[in-house]
Amino acid sequence: MDRILEYYFNPKVIAQAFPDVLAGFRVTVAVALLIIVFGIAIGLLLALLRCANLRFLNALIIVYVDVLRTLPQLVIIVFIYFGLPYVGLTLSPFVTTVLSLAMVLSAFSSEIFWSAIMAVPRGQWDAASALGFGPVRTLLQIILPQAVRLSVPLLTNRAISISKGTALGTAVSLPETLGQAQSVTAIVANPSPLTLAAAFYVLFFLPLVVASRWIERRSGRGR
Repeated sequence: MDRILEYYFNPKVIAQAFPDVLAGFRVTVAVALLIIVFGIAIGLLLALLRCANLRFLNALIIVYVDVLRTLPQLVIIVFIYFGLPYVGLTLSPFVTTVLSLAMVLSAFSSEIFWSAIMAVPRGQWDAASALGFGPVRTLLQIILPQAVRLSVPLLTNRAISISKGTALGTAVSLPETLGQAQSVTAIVANPSPLTLAAAFYVLFFLPLVVASRWIERRSGRGR
């Protein structure tokens, strides 16, 4: 037990690592929130564009979605960070991580929103048409609110899962929580900073998990 406390819960090492890991935690929070906002927003936009029933546009969206859902997240991050400079576009580790994971989340959220839109009974469209609603008004005012409620459970779980991938930003030198903890661990030769990093991850993501359950219950009662 003493060895465990010494190597994983050493208070002196944790105190020494705290400023650096806290700075990394701020980066993690910023990246995760941006991933969720942009990923869900772009996914919703793609789902709405598919409702236009333009064959060529739908084909492009399907390819985008399938490719991003297939590739590992780390591969996308590395490709964007190291590949885009060859075409004259250099992105920072922060922008690279946000862009990469937001693209992945947008692919999944697009499919979730699209499936939810398709799950709304066709009779809703027919009833709205009979009342004089146009296609766009029907989609935005009648179909979409129902689809969003149907999407909530899968969407919240997927958003949390992908946003936890911020740790993959260490591959491109993003100074986030895990990267900072690993740096201090290498300097002091003690893994206690990793325990501190784990505590920060729990501090941030546990409330998100609890909030997602609350949103799911609220959504379920609204159906």
